[in-house]
Amino acid sequence: MREGPDIARIAALVGDPARSMMLLALMDGRALTATELATIAGVTRQTASSHLSQLTDADVLVLRTQGRHRYFSLAGAHVAQLLEALMVFSSDAAPPLRTGPNDPALRRARLCYDHLAGELGVAMFDRLGAEGALSQASGQPDVTEQGWHRLAVIGLRRDDLPRSNRPPCRACLDWSERRPHLAGTVGKMILQRVLDLGWAKRLPGSRVLRFSAEGERRFLDWLA
Repeated sequence: MREGPDIARIAALVGDPARSMMLLALMDGRALTATELATIAGVTRQTASSHLSQLTDADVLVLRTQGRHRYFSLAGAHVAQLLEALMVFSSDAAPPLRTGPNDPALRRARLCYDHLAGELGVAMFDRLGAEGALSQASGQPDVTEQGWHRLAVIGLRRDDLPRSNRPPCRACLDWSERRPHLAGTVGKMILQRVLDLGWAKRLPGSRVLRFSAEGERRFLDWLA
């Protein structure tokens, strides 16, 4: 008799080439229609509907209806974490040795679901840790009092943390850098503040976060 979670079912769902392409397309936190996902996966609308139904039934995706439109998105950060880990493993399992995307813009700064990844995301994690703004005494990062003072510089306060079962901070292994970047609600808050301040912007239809020259300077000055 089987005991524990049915990981084989989830592995089979995620492992299908068409479904994996759909899931990776949703890694930037967007919600897309079945037609859009069918185009991305290179399958018919009918085939895409079957795939999406299976992923929704397994709670890998969530479906939201708005008017006549039906939108699919990842069920949460835990799904993005699984996909990011699989991308790391897949890159390790096959040549070339160079890890992560070939696109320099994706390597520099990108979305990992709802937080900052890439070179700048890892740099932020490293700098906050080195300056004592993040502590890993519990095995996972946590914002220290000094860290909240640092976050206050860009207008973020402890009271801004939403009530959620999601951990405030989590170390997420970066696909390209192979070192952790900051995930969790604090990681999400920082990314949103970076966007609100106009330091960076999302490129439509892409995971790329494009920092302006001035925005990157201000971001690095804040970390320094």
